[in-house]
Amino acid sequence: MRDLARPERQAAVATWLARAAEAKDARIEEARPLIGGAIQENWYLRVVLEGGPRAGEMVLVLRTDAPSGVAVSHSRSREFRLLQVAWRAGVTVPEPLWLCEDHQVLGQAFYLMVYRAGIARGNKLVRDGAPGGDKEALVERLGQELAKIHAIVPPRPELDFLALPEGPAALRDIALYRRHLDALGQARPALEWALRWCEVMAPPQDETVLLHQDFRTGNFLVDDTGLTAILDWEFCDWGDPMSDLGWFCARCWRFGRDDREAGGLGSRAAFYRGYEAVSGRRIAPDVVAYWEVMAHLRWAVIALQQAERHLSGEQASLELALTGRVIAELEFELLKMTAPANWRMS
Repeated sequence: MRDLARPERQAAVATWLARAAEAKDARIEEARPLIGGAIQENWYLRVVLEGGPRAGEMVLVLRTDAPSGVAVSHSRSREFRLLQVAWRAGVTVPEPLWLCEDHQVLGQAFYLMVYRAGIARGNKLVRDGAPGGDKEALVERLGQELAKIHAIVPPRPELDFLALPEGPAALRDIALYRRHLDALGQARPALEWALRWCEVMAPPQDETVLLHQDFRTGNFLVDDTGLTAILDWEFCDWGDPMSDLGWFCARCWRFGRDDREAGGLGSRAAFYRGYEAVSGRRIAPDVVAYWEVMAHLRWAVIALQQAERHLSGEQASLELALTGRVIAELEFELLKMTAPANWRMS
């Protein structure tokens, strides 16, 4: 959606923004694409509003669809509503401001949120000396933030587009991954094995909460002092709270720092401590271990979908093509994690 670089597109957005912000006029002083976002596009906007409740200069992010996506990603209007709920719940997120569903403005839906500074790239954040301040304090804070998300429970009329699972969320997810895998038409025996293993080993579910579903290193921003924002709310759903913990701690999201089990940043103990302090829940390590297997399985299916976006010609992208290269590694990890010696989890 590189059309936003064109003056006429910027003029259309500025006209719409003036109405949305109840301003006399709006000008876009700077517009440039932000790096990251394999599924959506994000643009940095420096704007000036004349009049209205937010008069003055503002730095915003415009978030809209990439040329192609994956099946389980929410629309921008739904993601905007999720972000509003998280903001009101006190989660550290960019403030969501305005949603545009008029496709005549930009050719597709988009929304604007307040820009938050920081670094998100996982392979940089896990390095020694990287921004983020004390890493044990950072992962404890992340545990606290995740607990705030999990304090959002059904029913929530503003999230009526999220269907409550019928039975354990794990079995719902397994059925979904199986459908996606079948639709791709590829023979992946290791993934079929992992699907069956997860089906047999599925733990009981005691409660249902709002899941971020992509809470991991790479999807939050930090500066020199610590956390500045949690990003990417396009995969949210209702489910088992331990699912998000397993995703964050899974080896596939440690960016090579397996000595730091909490997102490649710090200790699992610090992450759990922050989560338990705010949520009041006691974490069951064996249930989190199960969801770490599910995390590798889910990421493998998503990686297949991402690679197909490139291979099908929908969206020529080196990043998407390279994503497909991780699938064999994920399959090998799944086979190790589900070896018969590990069938009885403590």
